[in-house]
Amino acid sequence: MMLFLTVAMVHFVALMSPGPDFFFVSQTAASRSRKEAMMGVLGISLGVMVWAAIALMGLHLLLQKMAWLHDVITIGGGLYLCWMGWNMLRAARRKGEQQTVETVELPSKGKTFMRGLLTNLANPKALIYFGSVFSLFVGDSVGTGARWGLFALISLETLLWFSLVALVFALPAMRRGYQRLAKWIDGLAGVLFTGFGLHLIISR
Repeated sequence: MMLFLTVAMVHFVALMSPGPDFFFVSQTAASRSRKEAMMGVLGISLGVMVWAAIALMGLHLLLQKMAWLHDVITIGGGLYLCWMGWNMLRAARRKGEQQTVETVELPSKGKTFMRGLLTNLANPKALIYFGSVFSLFVGDSVGTGARWGLFALISLETLLWFSLVALVFALPAMRRGYQRLAKWIDGLAGVLFTGFGLHLIISR
């Protein structure tokens, strides 16, 4: 039980730390709709499930034997985040005073799920977290049943947290605020995503 409580607390702290997943869900909810944001949440949750499954199968051992893999994933993820940031900056620049929330350059309808999945999988911070911090709690002494329990815990906790983020940012007050400040919010999001990407590439 202590193992589950510890992992739940550590993962919750990791989820609360603002990153690409948080900004993607919050911006999608405020600029599009709660339904679209929830599709992104499902994509992100699937990405976390993939990382958790790999970690439970021995991700830290793989990284120890294939150190070059960490660099490849870091550079690729950094470039993807830079690309997303660049698109957001372009959207912010094109915005005029009369443009509405529907003109935000986010994934077209039906593609939000895949963008959420790719945003999570392309974030090397997830690799670092699941390959080091999370792996500390899933040593050889942890049985198969406990591993499945941890997998379910991580998946559910991720889904609940980002669902809450989507619900909050989809509130009418949040959406009205976004419409007034859309240009600046998109610009800030673009800078943050680009900054995440460049930081990961430079500091690998």
